[in-house]
Amino acid sequence: MTTLTCRAIVFDMDGTLVDSTAVVERIWGDFAAEHELDVDDLLAFAHGRQTHDTVTRFLPGLPEVEARALTDGLQAVEAGTGGGTVEIPGAAAFLEGLPTDRVALVTSANHDLARSRMAEAGVTWPAVVLASEQVAVGKPAPDGYLLAARLLGVAPDEVVVFEDAAAGLEAARASGASVVVVGDHDGPAADGLPRITGYEGVSVTVRDDGTLELTLP
Repeated sequence: MTTLTCRAIVFDMDGTLVDSTAVVERIWGDFAAEHELDVDDLLAFAHGRQTHDTVTRFLPGLPEVEARALTDGLQAVEAGTGGGTVEIPGAAAFLEGLPTDRVALVTSANHDLARSRMAEAGVTWPAVVLASEQVAVGKPAPDGYLLAARLLGVAPDEVVVFEDAAAGLEAARASGASVVVVGDHDGPAADGLPRITGYEGVSVTVRDDGTLELTLP
């Protein structure tokens, strides 16, 4: 068992609270085929990052207005593609059991896409949500996690972040938060971190001093 104490908990979305792998791989696969890109390289980079960062990384010569239009189109397709998104095991129940004023979501998806995926998976929409529109510099920069801590009224080192991808893990670590890996990512960004495969068996207790005690199986 691993025990962590904090004053707030912040989650990534894709791969952390919901699993949208099938949808993501299909849409990015179509994008890669259309632009004659290596889909494996594209997916390896895209996971955990804002869509626009992926578009500009793989189509660097595209004028910004065209890159932004392409980004908007991809996000609209993702938000409008139903089916295939499910909760990470136990995520909905775990989130429901947390104090609502201590929880935030920091996602590289835009607001509409995040809403769509959380609703389809049946996972509660937190009171504090930072989607790509609210974070100018996306993961692996720590900006989103630093802003989430500020909005929750806590110091970054009083936060536990749940993340699954290299870019997100790097961002969370750089913010100064404690970090828990969700899933099987085993790259350098996950070295030395506690890990869960789902939220079943994860418990939280509110102590008398207001801190949260997290117990991981």
